[in-house]
Amino acid sequence: MDADPRPSGTDRPVEVGPGPLSPSDVLAVARHDARVVLTEEALAGIDRARTAVEELAASEVPVYGVSTGFGALATRHIPTEKRAQLQRSLVRSHAAGSGPEVEREVVRALVLLRLATLATGRTGVRRETAQLMAAMLDAGITPVVHEFGSLGCSGDLAPLSHCALALIGEGEVRDAEGVLRPAAEALAAAGLAPVELAAKEGLALINGTDGMLGMLVMALADLEVLLRTADVAAAMSVEGQLGTDRVFAAELQALRPHPGQAASAANLRALLADSGVVASHRGPDCTRVQDAYSLRCSPQVHGAARDTLAHCAVVAGRELASAVDNPVVVGDRVESNGNFHGAPVAYVLDFAAIVAADVASISERRTDRFLDRARNHGLPPFLADDPGVDSGLMIAQYTQAGIVSEMKRLANPASVDSIPSSAMQEDHVSMGWAAARKLRRAVDGLTRVLAVEVMAAARALDLRRPLAPSPATGAVVDLLRAHGVHGPGPDRHLAPEIEACVDLVRSGAVVAAASAVIGEMQ
Repeated sequence: MDADPRPSGTDRPVEVGPGPLSPSDVLAVARHDARVVLTEEALAGIDRARTAVEELAASEVPVYGVSTGFGALATRHIPTEKRAQLQRSLVRSHAAGSGPEVEREVVRALVLLRLATLATGRTGVRRETAQLMAAMLDAGITPVVHEFGSLGCSGDLAPLSHCALALIGEGEVRDAEGVLRPAAEALAAAGLAPVELAAKEGLALINGTDGMLGMLVMALADLEVLLRTADVAAAMSVEGQLGTDRVFAAELQALRPHPGQAASAANLRALLADSGVVASHRGPDCTRVQDAYSLRCSPQVHGAARDTLAHCAVVAGRELASAVDNPVVVGDRVESNGNFHGAPVAYVLDFAAIVAADVASISERRTDRFLDRARNHGLPPFLADDPGVDSGLMIAQYTQAGIVSEMKRLANPASVDSIPSSAMQEDHVSMGWAAARKLRRAVDGLTRVLAVEVMAAARALDLRRPLAPSPATGAVVDLLRAHGVHGPGPDRHLAPEIEACVDLVRSGAVVAAASAVIGEMQ
């Protein structure tokens, strides 16, 4: 995939200290080019840890990562005169990624989160190394990182090594304008000089879960918007298919007190309030109390998704508060540990992909009901203008179905796999990077599936006129119409309209249009 263009900047600096970054800090730097400032407290901690490492480096006793080889080669003691070469060789050899470039925002999150671990004072790097990393972020210099190379154990080794390679003036980067350049050239153009790595620094730069964590944080932010969008889409579908809103009553939701379910149902009640379409069949003779599951059970599915993602956010918060390196500086000593194992993050990345797939699946089912004249309660087949001559939204649903099928494959967990590496020294790995990469594709898929449902529901609501939709869903219909997603009529080229709707979903505009009427959604 191509590198993303540089997003617009922000004036709010993100302070990187020994404490955890917030998810909003990660988003600000990764997506909006916020400036990065290392705090004085962080620099003091870095200096203390570096002093400890230098004392150990001078010792005759071998210390892993300081005066030994790495992984299965840890038994070799490295003489003092070869330790700078040891660090360079580590970074060069581990920068072995392959495949397409990963997105700019992913690399920026990766670099920021590694910098955050350096700022804890647990890694033993020198302050000039940490400061160059911050300066690279501020200059918009983005190392080229490839799709494949991380097993999610001993951290995201290859991706982080490509970033470390740029710090020593080697490899390729993209500059602030997105131009591919040699790292040394881009650094010089920004007035920066590469560093020469000292004892332990190479290992400290590459031994973390930063890539998978950055992708988790960004996915959770996107999914928060998409779950609200799913409630908007469900409300439009319930309305457009003459469904009942009785099943969303608070007293019924209280019988099963899952917080996510209650939040989703509250959104649906607010979104459907004052709907002329719903009111048209709400009288005493209405028997619509058994809508299909895809309509009636929307808050149960969307709510379970919310609760699962809440757990994912807890894990992300814990990982943001972690100092992930091996070995780590503890007081005046360096200790080996297993905190680099990506299992905690890998599991929730897989959970989130399952959530995305299931929310997409129920969305596709709601859309399909609009197109079947036997189930859509009086609407034309496929919402077509002249069925038979026109195909309406028939193939838009095919597109949805194809995406949902792919998302079900992406929901297969990566974290249950493990391929031993490093001559069986690293004999159980997390595959967390792979889990994160497929989650990004799943988030994109859910965005597109919801966009098609919103488009279909908006057309159906237009076809229900003169019955009026609710103020909230009507605002969403108006949004689509104002952005080139047209209403009923003869067949036309649909792909541009689908993409316009995808943009409105991805940007949060659909949620914003509804929220402008009902207030902030839960």
